Amino acid sequence: MLGLILRRLATALPTLAAILILSFLLMRLAPGGPFDSERPLDPATHAALVESYGLDKPLPEQVALYIGRIARGDFGPSLVYRDFSVSDLVAQGLPVSLTLGGLSFVLALTLGLAIGLAAAAHPGTQIDKALMLAMTLLTALPTFVTGPLLVLVFALGLGWLPVSGLETPRHLILPVVALALPVAGAIAKLSRAGLADALRQDHIRTARARGLSRFKILVVHALRPALVPVASYAGPAAAGLLTGAVVIETVFALPGLGRYFVQGALNRDYPLVLAVVTIYAALIILFNLFADLLYGWLDPRARG
Repeated sequence: MLGLILRRLATALPTLAAILILSFLLMRLAPGGPFDSERPLDPATHAALVESYGLDKPLPEQVALYIGRIARGDFGPSLVYRDFSVSDLVAQGLPVSLTLGGLSFVLALTLGLAIGLAAAAHPGTQIDKALMLAMTLLTALPTFVTGPLLVLVFALGLGWLPVSGLETPRHLILPVVALALPVAGAIAKLSRAGLADALRQDHIRTARARGLSRFKILVVHALRPALVPVASYAGPAAAGLLTGAVVIETVFALPGLGRYFVQGALNRDYPLVLAVVTIYAALIILFNLFADLLYGWLDPRARG
């Protein structure tokens, strides 16, 4: 287990550096700039701004300077939000994004495992088929479809929940549900398939012969090995929830990193976009490490 952690950490920093360099180059090669607007600045003012932010230096030097600042924990100044540093904006948006992603993951895992267990408890029946069909539909629907649908039904139609913003905890219900549903569908299908394989094992037949109840067989004896495919999906699922939050935060007007990322990309705010990309990449690597550790705990044969 320790060897796995060390191997993952050894590749994390080069991976982050490669992502940062590639993102920096793509942002700079895109047309437009942070100081372009409908009302053009005079050449002298534009040149002064470019020089003050170091955008007149060669690209390799800019990349080196930026990586050096990142290593010191300094994301630099925002080119658009002049009254805030990028660190200030990250400090405002990151807790919202982590809360949204964390709650969505817990809901998706709980709902997916519960439905997977319910389907496995009635194998081959209409209940099993109906649940798996519903989960397939949920998996196929993207968040930019489920989000507006939930708003139309529960906010505008029934008036039960607020439409957008983040004034009370009730404002998180619709975005959390919208973000969690596709992942819950995938987890339900994976857990159902894992339980089907686990229930065919010899020790399960022995448990049945001893007269154990179906519930005890499912939860105590079959669930842990059935979670192996779910564990392998957990890292990409957590990453998907984090990146999918960009769409949900935009749809529901939540003040998270996703909204800052979209606005920063539109305004060519290079430091802000690169900071969000760096944080997302670091979290995705961390989630995948946790998933690998969980996979090794569930299946000791996978430990290296």
